[in-house]
Amino acid sequence: MRRRRGVAGLTQAQLGELVFCSDSQASAIETGTKAPNPPYLTAVDKALNTGGQFATLWEELVKDDDAPVWLREWLGQIEREATALRWYEHSFVPGLLQTEAYARATFRAAGTPLSQLDQRVAARMQRQAVLDRDPSPRLFVVLDEMVLRRQCGGPDVMAEQVEHPLSCAEQPHIRMQIVPLSAGIYSGLAGAFILADLPDGSRAGCTDHQLESQTTGQPDPVARLALIWDAVRAQALPLGQSLDVLKEAAKTWTN
Repeated sequence: MRRRRGVAGLTQAQLGELVFCSDSQASAIETGTKAPNPPYLTAVDKALNTGGQFATLWEELVKDDDAPVWLREWLGQIEREATALRWYEHSFVPGLLQTEAYARATFRAAGTPLSQLDQRVAARMQRQAVLDRDPSPRLFVVLDEMVLRRQCGGPDVMAEQVEHPLSCAEQPHIRMQIVPLSAGIYSGLAGAFILADLPDGSRAGCTDHQLESQTTGQPDPVARLALIWDAVRAQALPLGQSLDVLKEAAKTWTN
């Protein structure tokens, strides 16, 4: 919301006047110390000419609590508006490239309650629509080979999942590289992360670890993630060899 307000050239006080609230209330909502409600979000959508973005986010992410708090900013604006995403994973196939069966298996492994399982899987599948946006964001993935070798949900699930990135990689806006097992220990194993290029030229990062994940737009941590990206990509195989690894791994799950 703060980013969209800035693009519109409005101060918090000016936005407050347009949506009939105080600048302190607008500030509290932007900083996360006060929760918005649907009427406020509808008013902000109108003031900022967002096409209903924030009201839609409430329906998709907040009302039913489909996404954890830390992920709402990332899903709500950054990922949807990104012109390019650089995604490194060492444990799972990136969510944007997961099959439904694989996503279900990952949620089960994480201990997701059965009452929430279908909802969480559906939300992840809907998230993938960002790749069909026009213009489509560029998606660059660096994946540790062990992700292709570690069973998740059974051989049939893995066979389908490993085949899926192969078909995705045929699209011109998606590129995938594999860090081979022969690389041994390397810096990327410290944790998965995503870097997003935004339309205004800025960048944001999302890091993931055992206790929580964090979204940041601060220059220093984003710059550090960019250096780590360069390092893990340097360990990865070229595109052609990476696709060969994917094809070979897919065969191991069907034999």
